[in-house]
Formats: sequence, C-alpha cells, structure tokens
Amino acid sequence: MESMAATVTPEPEVSSAFDEIVALERTYLVQNYARYPLALHRGKGCYLYDLEGNRYLDLISGIGVNSLGYAHPRITKVIRQQAGLLLHSSNLYYHEYQGRLAERLAKISGLNRCFFCNSGTEAMEGALKMVRAHGNTIRREKTNIVSLDNSFHGRTLGALSITGQPKYRRDFEPLLPGAQFVARNDAAALEAAVNENTAGIVIEVIQGEGGILPVSEAFARKARELADRYEALLVFDEIQCGVGRPGSYFAYQLFEPAVVPDIVIAAKPMACGIPLGVIVANEKAAATLKPGMHGSTYGGGPLACRVALEFFDILEELLPSINSVGVYFRMKLTEMMQQFGFIKEVRGQGLMIGVELDFPCKQLVLDGIREGLLFNCTHDTVLRLLPPYIMTEQDVDRAVAALTKIFRNTKRPEPAA
Repeated sequence: MESMAATVTPEPEVSSAFDEIVALERTYLVQNYARYPLALHRGKGCYLYDLEGNRYLDLISGIGVNSLGYAHPRITKVIRQQAGLLLHSSNLYYHEYQGRLAERLAKISGLNRCFFCNSGTEAMEGALKMVRAHGNTIRREKTNIVSLDNSFHGRTLGALSITGQPKYRRDFEPLLPGAQFVARNDAAALEAAVNENTAGIVIEVIQGEGGILPVSEAFARKARELADRYEALLVFDEIQCGVGRPGSYFAYQLFEPAVVPDIVIAAKPMACGIPLGVIVANEKAAATLKPGMHGSTYGGGPLACRVALEFFDILEELLPSINSVGVYFRMKLTEMMQQFGFIKEVRGQGLMIGVELDFPCKQLVLDGIREGLLFNCTHDTVLRLLPPYIMTEQDVDRAVAALTKIFRNTKRPEPAA
C-alpha cells in the first residue's frame, strides 16, 4: 500500500526573509530608492550583520549618521534610560536637555543661538528663512542667494533651489527664484555674483555629494568679506562635513584662524542615528526669527538632545583619533594608486574621504557588498568613505585589503565610442 506521505501535495517553498522584505517594499513603498541587495539586521562597533549573520565592515555609516558605530554602550545606556522617562514633549514646554545642548553647540561653534529640527534639509530650510527675513529687513529686493556649482543642500524645494546640480532640480522647477551659482574656489566669480541684492551666501566647506571637494581658505575668506561688505548672511552647510567628521568640531575651524559664518547648519552625526538637525547662528542671524515665524513639532526633543549631549562627551575624546586614523587611511589609499592606475586622486579630511576613479564606480559598490565592505559611489566616479568615528587602524587595514581584492578583479569599462 502506497504511503500517505507520497500522496500529499508538497507545500510551495517559502521565500526567504530577504525576498519577503523586497516584495513588501515593491508593493507598498513609493519606488524612489534604488536599494542595494542587502537587508541589515543588527550592528556592533564598525560592523553590520545581515539577516543570515554575514558581517560587513561599514565605511558609509548610514551616510555619515552612525558616527559612533553600532550598539555603543554609552549611547545604548542613555537611550534606555531616557525611553523610560520622556521621549517627546513638544516645544510648548521646557525640558532639561535642549538648553544644555544649545550651550554646548554655541561654545564649540563660536556662535550664539540654536534652533533644533529633525534633519539636514530642515536645517537648511530654516537657514534660508533666516536669510530671506534678514534681506527683507534691509530692502524688499534683497532676496538673492549665491551658492556653488556641484553643491548639494537637501531634497526640499528651498534646499533644491540652491543645489548646484541640475539633475536634482530639473524635475521640480520652477524653484525658489534668485539663486545664483558660481564655481567652487573661483573668488572672482563669487565677487562678481554678490551685490547689494544678495541676502545670503551658502557654502559646503567640503562638498560631500559632489565628490569630497573642499573649498580653499582664500575662497572662504572672500565669502566672509563679501557677506560683510554687502550685509549678507554667510551660511556654512556642515551637514556632512561637520560635527567631528573632519577631525575638528566644524570644517570651518580647520582654517587658521577660523572663518566663522553667521549661520552653520548640522545634522547627520549628532544623535547617532536619532533624527536631529540644528541651526547655530550669531545674534544678528538669530534675531531674524521672531515668535511664530518658524517651528518644529519634534525638533530638539528630550531623547535626541540627551543622546547628542552624550555624543559630544564621547566626541571630545575621539577627535585626536579621527585625525590620526584618517591620515593613516588616506596614506594607505594613496599607496594603492601605484598599484591601480585607474585611481585618479585620494582626498579628504579626517574620516571624510573620497577616492576618485577614472570610470563610473557603481558596480564596485556591489562588489564591495560581496566582499563584506560597505561604501557608496557619489558623483558617478568617486568612492565615498564616511566610516564611524571609532574606526581603528586595524579596521583600515581590513578595508584596504578588501578594496585591494575588489580592485584586482575590476575591469575598467571600455570608453564609449
């Protein structure tokens, strides 16, 4: 007699957890992200682990957000404690951490007052409102904003209006009027663009999305001079290049002496993965926003602010190693240029590093995942490395070994006919 088991129709094979995740996202999410084929489950230190337990050395840290890596014991402890006390209170009331964090930021920036929000692009929107309000107090026609070619300032309409990359702007035009763009480090072009109708000058001290490109000290000083001459506000966008990443609190402090802006905006690393952005302004810029002119429901909540305070305590200890490990990493990458002729340049500051190749590098990102290494490609041909601040020289050696293997197996694409 034939067994019962032989007559049972087999159940269809259950898809993997990864396939289920992808299927749900493709069905229910707006399809605006071109994700890599990787689903992450947990992290520890500088490493991430996927659903199957495979380990990846993280050189992008959530695009510069996970500044202390993953499961940092001091950050984890603070989050647990604060979650049992108060997560949100709104800005209708005081809580014990926002003023303390504002004081900390004012002291390390050389500026005076803070406004807290949730992201970098929100910080840029608030800064643009300050610039416009400042211009309106002088003259109604004083509305123009000068920014740089190749810049990136965020995804909202105002931030896009001053982003100097047409590919990000074209689908949403017309945008905010009065934006002008000049070439990075072209002081003569900047001087020609700024006039009595300029309300603000907006600069990334090190362009991130644009390919890890710094502005020169001479250019930054010219911007400061022109802002003073024409009563404009100088805004430094340090969302990606600031708050410890360059080996100093802010990139403008690398100049000797520092070129201090009227406004600096920051976000990514401050709360170690909890959304938090900030505008730090001098008294002149801060005075442009009166009660009722701007606000944020979530901005500067007790959880984010308490975590950020702990972050700054830790960052103070880490700044020397951010510099030394960054120097070591760039040295090792520069040595690779002798072995791989397609590496055009290694540049950066602290743990903000760009490796420019002579061909598009998107495929290398996928190769990196297969080798247990996470980074991304920006501006088509630049490998962008934004590792956690806790990275060690041993981690660098592992990264360089993996990159060497990837580069050895890389076939440079043939140039288009």
